[in-house]
Amino acid sequence: MPRWAIIFIGVLIVMDQAIKQLMLSMVFDPPRILEVTSFFNLVPVWNSGVSFGLFGDSDAFCWVLVVLALAIVVVLLVWLVRAGNGMVMFALTLVVGGALSNVVDRVVYGAVIDFVDIHGFGFHWPAFNLADATIVLGTALLLYDGLFSTPRAIK
Repeated sequence: MPRWAIIFIGVLIVMDQAIKQLMLSMVFDPPRILEVTSFFNLVPVWNSGVSFGLFGDSDAFCWVLVVLALAIVVVLLVWLVRAGNGMVMFALTLVVGGALSNVVDRVVYGAVIDFVDIHGFGFHWPAFNLADATIVLGTALLLYDGLFSTPRAIK
């Protein structure tokens, strides 16, 4: 695995955790909604489930999610080591960094800290955080590569 990927994953985790700590002190204590623009708010949300809070009713499920996320990260790291494409490697670092930062939240707090609230035109997206955004961006890059790049042999 390239050294830059390890460093970038670490930087993503540190950045996400630092922003979450800032939000914990600014938005979560005391809990309140901060309207930034007419379509963007900062809101305190504890997500104990998976995407959009699904299956978040059990404390034991938190540990199932931690183990599952770590297993997926191991698979993605193997893929990262074998990847020969720079965009795929970058995409995988985004996904791994975001996933590991959300694992930190689950281990420390029992839930993921979400705070970005985007809405408009009658549509309201569930709250998310920087780690979630990096996971989505990395996944989008992987999909783009899979759909539009020339097939390559796996190492």
